[in-house]
Parts: sequence; structure tokens; C-alpha cells
Amino acid sequence: MGKIPASFRLMTSKKLMVKPTPSPSPPPRDFRNRNTAVRESATPPQNPTREPLRNPFITPNLSDAKSLFNSIAATSRIPLDLKFHNSVLQSYASIADVDDTVKLFHHILKSQPNFSPARSTFYILLSHACRAPDSSISNVHRVLNLMVNSGCAPDQVTTDIAIRSLCESGRVDEAKDLIKELSEKHSPPDTYTYNFLLKHLLKCGSLSGVYDFIDEMLKFEVKPDLISFTILIDNVCNSRNLREAESLVEALGHNGIKPDCFVFNTIMKGYCTLSKGSEVIGIYKKMKKAGVEPDLVTYNTMIFGLSKCGRAEEAMQYLKTMVEEGYEPDTFTYTSMMNGMCRKGDSLGALSLLEEMEARGCAPNDCTYNTLLVGLCKTRLTDKGIELYELMKSNGVKLETATYGMFVKALVRSGKIAEAYEVFDYAVDSKSLADASAYSTLETSLKWYKNAKEQGLVV
Repeated sequence: MGKIPASFRLMTSKKLMVKPTPSPSPPPRDFRNRNTAVRESATPPQNPTREPLRNPFITPNLSDAKSLFNSIAATSRIPLDLKFHNSVLQSYASIADVDDTVKLFHHILKSQPNFSPARSTFYILLSHACRAPDSSISNVHRVLNLMVNSGCAPDQVTTDIAIRSLCESGRVDEAKDLIKELSEKHSPPDTYTYNFLLKHLLKCGSLSGVYDFIDEMLKFEVKPDLISFTILIDNVCNSRNLREAESLVEALGHNGIKPDCFVFNTIMKGYCTLSKGSEVIGIYKKMKKAGVEPDLVTYNTMIFGLSKCGRAEEAMQYLKTMVEEGYEPDTFTYTSMMNGMCRKGDSLGALSLLEEMEARGCAPNDCTYNTLLVGLCKTRLTDKGIELYELMKSNGVKLETATYGMFVKALVRSGKIAEAYEVFDYAVDSKSLADASAYSTLETSLKWYKNAKEQGLVV
């Protein structure tokens, strides 16, 4: 994995602060799910009096396209406005290559003296140049030059459309080169475009290469923000490089950016994946020390991680802390806690927790019931398991594959053959399992029981 760029440590908090843009921007948490391809400013003006234009082009032949356009223009009783010309170009671009689409654009310019292309017109051509199969980067430059020569210098929206279109077409390296070129000649990207490219670079490149890109963009005063660091931290956590993730949190502080709860939760989740309970608690303590208040996700992550590591007692303590802090445990909280208790062999304690959960008005789900049933089977509390199963059946809860297998085996080993057949019927009727899979498990258990009985191992 790469080394954190020196620039991360050298930048001051004053330098790192991005100047606010004139238009309002969505909050950071909304951006993490943001997948809009083009901005509203890239959308041509709407004309409510005109019906949407259907694609009139049948073939991509340029001569036929010019003739058809001339015919439509000559017979139209409605003035040909910007929306009309944009619709024509959009329709033709959907079936033609970039070269012919640009040529049709020039034909429209020559044949329609009143046609004045707007930015939205060039955005159609630019998106097509970036997305069209077999299109080269020279076509993108061709459209950008058209914009400049027409007095529409590329701006941040232009950069955004080009970068998003290239990335979504799998041309990430070209997007990286183009964003640097546009930053130098025309307009640097805003943080949304920058972070969008950052995510795609992390998907297909090395971490060290991404760090190099970050350093290069600093020359254009494009600096990583909290979301940039969050994207990086999420990536290294998914790669199980938790040391790098903690280093990035330190880099955040060096750059005058305060990490938020989401950042710490992400690292905590990474340690949970590795079943490292001590490190989970360590992140929680660092979080509190940094003055960042834990949220429901924090406590749920801790309880899940500690339960997974077999540290159910500590998980229970944090469950109490969570309630004291004013957070109401949800289904995930209780199910994680029950899982931890069952791992420790305390399935009866987990069953009691189910009662507490329902008393607090929190409804168990399929995972909750399946977790408890597995726990009861492991501790050979088959009768309790049957009681829970009847409750599950009355609520229409499906049996998970592992739960079904363990429960059927437990019933057969206890000599409850009729009950095992009944569970098989329910599993099939409720579509919990495929018929063949359910029967195979039952058959295997019955064969074991037959052999064990012949050998006098069971009565």
C-alpha cells in the first residue's frame, strides 16, 4: 500500500479550507450516496407547449440525417428553438458516431442562421464523445475546442460532465489526465467531481497512485476535504489495511479537519471484520478523546464486534452505556448481543433478552429468531428450541439454511423424528429452502439416526 502524501502533513488548516461556492451544496453525508450524472445547469430549458420529440433517425447515415433535418426544418410550423436543435442532436447521437454527430452540428449551424448553441448543446456533444464506444480522447478535445471557439469556455460543469462520463465508460485513466488538463487550462473541478474521480481511481488503481494524483491536484489548489479522506479510509478499511486508516485519521488532524462519527465508525467496522475487539474499543476511546460523540451506529458496531469476538460481557456493558446516553437499542443491537451470548453458551440468557427486547417495543426479525434457535440447538436445549420454533412458525418466520440443518439434526438426535418431518414440511411450504436441499439434510440426519440405533448409541 502507498505512503500517505507528504502534502497531507504539510498543509495547514488555513490552506486546506475550501472557499464556499455561491450556490448551496448538499451536506457531506448526502454526497456519499450522490450519483447524479449531470448538473441541472446542463439540462436544456423546458418548453411545456411542445411534446417530446421522438427519434426521427432510422439509420446513422449522415446524408440521410441532413436531408431529414432539412425536411423537418422546412415543414415545421413552430419556430425552431434551442430545445428542438438539442433534441435533434441528442437523437442522432444515440445512433451515430461522434464524428458524424459533430458534422450534423455544423450543418445545423450553417443551415439555421438563428441557431445559437448554448452550453447545453455542447454538453450533449461532450457526453457523447466521452461515452461513445471506440471514441478516442481526441474527440473529447475536439468538442472542448468547439466550446472555446464558440465563446463557451469550459467551466466546472463541463469538467464534471466529462469526468463522470469517462469514468462511467470505464475510461478512468483518461479522466485523470483530462481533469489535470482542464484544471490547468480552464477550470479546476469542484469537490464533488474531484471526489467522484477519487472513488473510481481507488477501484481500479493502486493507493500510491491515488496519493500521487492528490499531490498533483494540489498544484491547482484542489485539496482533499473530509469526504475525500472518508473515501480513502473506507477503501483501506475494505482492504483490511487498518493501520493506514488510522494514519489517515491522523493526517486529517494535521490538515485542520476534524474527523466525524462516520470516519471512526468505518474504521471500527474494519476491526470488527477482523474480529479484533481490543482495537474496536481503542477506536471508541480515540473517538471520545477527539471530542466526537458516538451515535447509534457506533454502539451497534461495538456490540456486534465484541459479541463476534466472544466478549459478550463487555458488549453488554456498552449496551447499558448506549441506553444511558439516550440511544434506544434496535433489532440489530439485540440480535448482535444475543449472538454473542449464544457463542458463550448462554442461550437461556439470550432468550431472556428476547423478552426484554419485546417489552421495550422492539420487534425481532428473522435473523433474531434464527440466531436464538441455533444457540438453543448448540446447547442441546431442544425442547426450548421447539417452543421457539412454534413461535417462529406462527409469525411466518423463514428458517435459514444453517438453522434448518442444525434444528433437524438436533430433533433427530433426540429421537423426535415426527417433529423433524414436520419442520421439513414447514421449510418447504414457507420456501425457506429448496425442496432438494431440505430433503437432503433430513435424509442425512435420518441415516445417521438409523446407524446410531443399530449400534445401540441411541434408544
